[in-house]
Amino acid sequence: MSTPEDPRGRLDRATLATVVREHLLAGHLIDRAGMPLLLGHVGTDVMAQVAIEEWRGASPLYTRRMQRLLGFTGDDVATIFKGMQLDVGAPPQFLDFRYEVHDRDHGEFHLAHCGALMDVEPMGDELVEAMCHDIEDPTFPATACATNPRARVLPVHRPPRVPADRHPHCRWTVEIDEANEPEAEPTEAIRLARTRAAGLPLADPGPPPDPGASTDDGRWRYDGALEDDLDLGSFAAPVLAAVDDEICLQGHLLVLSFGLAVTDRLGPEVAATLVRGQLTGVGAVAAGRLRDALGLGDGLDDVAAVLDLHPALRPRSYVELQVDRSEGADGTSLRLTLRDTPALHEDLAPSWPALLAADPSATGALDAIVQAVAPRARCRPVDGVDDAAAAWDVVLVDEPADEPSEVTLTRFSTGAAFRFADR
Repeated sequence: MSTPEDPRGRLDRATLATVVREHLLAGHLIDRAGMPLLLGHVGTDVMAQVAIEEWRGASPLYTRRMQRLLGFTGDDVATIFKGMQLDVGAPPQFLDFRYEVHDRDHGEFHLAHCGALMDVEPMGDELVEAMCHDIEDPTFPATACATNPRARVLPVHRPPRVPADRHPHCRWTVEIDEANEPEAEPTEAIRLARTRAAGLPLADPGPPPDPGASTDDGRWRYDGALEDDLDLGSFAAPVLAAVDDEICLQGHLLVLSFGLAVTDRLGPEVAATLVRGQLTGVGAVAAGRLRDALGLGDGLDDVAAVLDLHPALRPRSYVELQVDRSEGADGTSLRLTLRDTPALHEDLAPSWPALLAADPSATGALDAIVQAVAPRARCRPVDGVDDAAAAWDVVLVDEPADEPSEVTLTRFSTGAAFRFADR
C-alpha cells in the first residue's frame, strides 16, 4: 500500500507556518475541551491534580524531542526558553510569553497577555488560584527540569491580579544553580514514556542542503541566540513539516496523559467518554479555525483539505486517515479510511484514533469535525473496506447540524476566536 501524498508539500512556507501556529493553539485548547467535562465528575481540587499529572507526564517528553529536532540541545536558561516557544502549553500570542536571558543560568519571563487567564478569571479566584498556583507550581519546573534538573522556576507575582488590571499578568524567574539538588524525572513522564506515542521516531525533515550552497529556502536549526518572537516562517518547509508533526504529537501525548490520570481516578469507561468528548470539542474548534485560516469554504473539497491537516489526525507515523473523493449512486462523497497505525494500539490510555476505530458507528466526534467546515456534512460508517481499521463516507444532507454541547463548552475559551497578528 502506497503512502498518500502529504498535502503540506503543496503549501508555501508562510501558509505552513500558519498551520503550525494553529496546531500549537489547538494543542493548548485540549484542556479547554476536556477539563469542563471532567468537572462534571469531580471537584476543582481533583481537576487540578489531573491537570498537574497530565502536563508533568507529557511536557518533559516532548520538550526533549523538539530540542533534538531543531538542534538547540543544551542545559542553560536560553534552551529552556526556546523549548517553551514551541510548546502547546505556551502557544504564541495567545499566551504572550516575553523572555529575558540575563546570563547562562539566570533569566525571567512574563506574560504580556495570558489567554488562559482570560478564560478562567471570570469564573472567580478559586479557579485562578488552581491554575496559576496549584497547577503551575509543579508543571513549570517539570518543563524546565527536562532541560536542566537543577533549574528552578519561581514566581515574582501572579494572579489573582491586584489591582484587577495588573500588567503583565504574571512574572517568573528561572535560575540554575549547581548547588541545587537535581529534580527527579516526574513519575508521570516515566509512565507515559511507555506509550507508542512517546516511542515514535523523531520527525525527520530529511538531509539539510549543502552548507556551501546559496539558498533562501529557510533554515534548518534554531541553534543561535534566543529570538524574541520566533519566526516560524524562517524555517525551511521540510523543517516546518517536521516541527508540525512534533506539535501534533504533543497533543496526542497530552491526551494520553490526561486519559491515564482520569483512568486512575474514575476508571477506563469514564476516561474513554471524557477523551471522546475532548476530541469532539477541540476537534471541531481546530477544524473551523483551520478552515478560516486557509480561506476555505464549506464544500466537501474543503472538508477534505481540513482533514488532511487536522492535528488529531497527524502525524501520519502515528495516525493515518486517508481521504478520497468518490462518486456513487447517491452523489459525491468523501471516503475516510482509518489505517492500522501505532495510535490504535495504545494499552495504557485511550487515544483519539483508537476510540474512533473501536466504535465506527459512534460518529459524534468525526461529525463535529466535518460540520465545523461544512454544517450539512454527515459521517456514515462503511464496512468491508480493505486494510481499514474503520471507514466512513462523508456526505452532504439538506439541513445543517446543531452544534454539540462539547463544542459549545470549548468555544467558551477566548482561544476559539483568537486571531494571530503579524509581528
